[in-house]
Amino acid sequence: MAEFTRQRGKRQEDGGLGSVLDLLLANARLVLGVSGAAVLAVATLAVKRLIDRATSPRDEGDPKAEQKTLEESWQDLALIKATPKPPKKQRREDLSEPLLSPAWPPAPGEACKPKVCSAPLETPRVESSPLCCLTLQEKLLSHYSSQLAVPEVQASLAPQLARSICAQLQNFLRSKCPELPFGSLFLSGPLLDGLGALAADHVNLMLPVVLDAALWNLIPGEDTVVRNPQYWMIKRTDLEYFPRGRSPWDRFIVGRYLSSNALNETLRKMLVASINWPAIGSLLGCVIHPVMASQELKLEVKHDQVELSITLFPVVEMEDKVLLAAPPEGLVENLWLESFYRAEVSKVKELDAGDSGARQHCLRILNGICKSHPTLHKLSGSPLTHVVLHLSATSLDWAEESLADRFQQVLEELVSYLEEGVLPSYFNHKINLFCELLEEEIDEMGFMVYRAISEPELLLKEK
Repeated sequence: MAEFTRQRGKRQEDGGLGSVLDLLLANARLVLGVSGAAVLAVATLAVKRLIDRATSPRDEGDPKAEQKTLEESWQDLALIKATPKPPKKQRREDLSEPLLSPAWPPAPGEACKPKVCSAPLETPRVESSPLCCLTLQEKLLSHYSSQLAVPEVQASLAPQLARSICAQLQNFLRSKCPELPFGSLFLSGPLLDGLGALAADHVNLMLPVVLDAALWNLIPGEDTVVRNPQYWMIKRTDLEYFPRGRSPWDRFIVGRYLSSNALNETLRKMLVASINWPAIGSLLGCVIHPVMASQELKLEVKHDQVELSITLFPVVEMEDKVLLAAPPEGLVENLWLESFYRAEVSKVKELDAGDSGARQHCLRILNGICKSHPTLHKLSGSPLTHVVLHLSATSLDWAEESLADRFQQVLEELVSYLEEGVLPSYFNHKINLFCELLEEEIDEMGFMVYRAISEPELLLKEK
């Protein structure tokens, strides 16, 4: 009896729902037109089927019936989602253009004519479909040519301006500090060494500090106060035989060590207070400003066609080491950072020359992507180069046609290093190139690169 009552109530509900739907469909054509009524009919039919199955008793003992009901439900949902939207009404300002249907209501049989507005809706799909067929190789080459190529005017003007400023600074140091044996200034950086990308916006200016090897020796990084093998100390020796003042650099000694901070502060005062940058800028057709807030020795150069940032680095070359006056943040002021940049560029070019490889091409793309990415910008430069060098020891095919495979492999290798939180230097495995990154930064980078392995488009979007 209870079952009967339930079935009866269901039929009454279905009858009431059917009456409402019939009335709605009967008046739909008057309100929505032919195409709108068709849309409503298809959607209503699908919804009604879903309601019928939701209120009908389930065959719990029959798994085939349940599977069939589930499949039909997904089909009806797909039918609703696939139903085309009715065309928008014409706005008042568009009334000067002819309507799609000049007569209202349409003549008998006119609705069957093939002049419905489905063609304009399908047009964007036809135009965009070839883009989905691009291979990763084609996307990388397209990204490189469209976004990473430096404009020719900037590529020639930026180094020219930097060399002119370099010459002016060299003349000033020789006249202002003739007692200090500075070497000849020279330019460095990705733009000049073939690994630059995005824009000609930064150049490093290297200022050699010439030391007498008989008066100075290097203290390994493991023996320094920070216990970091990438930072060295330069110690003044034999003070009992060669007293203070024997070396012109003794004025920068702090606790018997050549202080990178003391040297930088002296140079900063010269850059800010002693050099007439307005006059030099006027001579070179640009505006030059020292950057006061930066810990580094920086100049900002603004020209009509390019904006350039120049960073000055005092550099010491001893015992086959290249040390920069770039101490870590904190109270330690005597440390010098070992730089592998020259060795990195030389090794990459040597490997590419040996097998006509695309390592430099791959690095330009990776550096361009990471440099402009809010999460990955700290990976650009040296870390990426060392990943490529590590990978070159195991993956020998770096031909141009294998660019996509090597790009994918670099991402996979990078994820494995980020998972461990350790990227050993190619030239000294004791050095961890991730040691100055925070754990949160490593996690965010690892998650982004991990996603990019299966979705490289995440990194190739236009910035």
